[in-house]
Amino acid sequence: MTKFNDTLIIGLDHGYGNMKTANHCFPTGIIPGENASSFAQNILEYGGKSYVIGEGHKDFIPDKVKDDDFYHLSLAGIAEELDGFGLSEANIHIAAGLPLTWTGAQKDAFAAYLTKNTDVTFTYRKKQYTIKIAGVSIFPQGYAAVAPYITKLKGVQMLVDIGNGTMNVMTLVNGKPQFNKMFTEKFGTHLCALSIKEAFSRKTQRELNDAFIEEMLRTGSADLDEDDLAIVEAAVRDYVSQIYGKLHEYGYDEKTMRLQVVGGGGCLLEHFGHLRDGWDFVMKDICAAAKGYEYLAETKLKSREKA
Repeated sequence: MTKFNDTLIIGLDHGYGNMKTANHCFPTGIIPGENASSFAQNILEYGGKSYVIGEGHKDFIPDKVKDDDFYHLSLAGIAEELDGFGLSEANIHIAAGLPLTWTGAQKDAFAAYLTKNTDVTFTYRKKQYTIKIAGVSIFPQGYAAVAPYITKLKGVQMLVDIGNGTMNVMTLVNGKPQFNKMFTEKFGTHLCALSIKEAFSRKTQRELNDAFIEEMLRTGSADLDEDDLAIVEAAVRDYVSQIYGKLHEYGYDEKTMRLQVVGGGGCLLEHFGHLRDGWDFVMKDICAAAKGYEYLAETKLKSREKA
């Protein structure tokens, strides 16, 4: 969260695996309150209805405004940030992002979606919040994560943002984006998870619990016996190999280009890829994009104030 005059800039990274703010992260899951278990704590109450945040799984859809899920998840993210600073009322400027090459076509609709209600009162975890949405800024995913230090990136770099739903790729020359070399693929880590499940079921006739897959995607290993782990690792290595194949299609050259890897899929390249010490870099801060959105929004607002 960043303070600008009388407004708080709150970065929201609307991932399909996790929702991230500058200081918080929670699963991108939401179910109706009537389906809540007696142990549910992250309950959002808004518009006369209740929702359990962090439960269930949000399926990938290219257009995030098709339902109200990301709107309600946004309110929860704002509450997480405000509560962390002991606040319950504030003027908010939302800073968010969209896949790299989809930003131009979708940003107006997404901005309208996030600001469809200017004055909002809701309850999260039994605490009431009253906010005024003063504005919104939408930026490209991936780029935002490196924006705070982009001027320090020398030479030719390939920025790779691997999320749950999409993979975004951008070439940078001395920190300057090459706009004719920007790509978005529906090739996020959820495809890797599906491949793991399919391979495991085919070879063992058993079902692998999602917890083991999440552990593998997050840490590069899982608490499985040797034979089962070998099946999972083989599926992951195949996915990573396909990532490198796509990067080469987009012009990646190991001898002249460095990799800047951000997003949740970065750990897969770290553990199963061909990253070079002192040459390639994996951003391990899962909240980096949300922080980058805040940085870019603050820069934009300051520039507008000076104009």
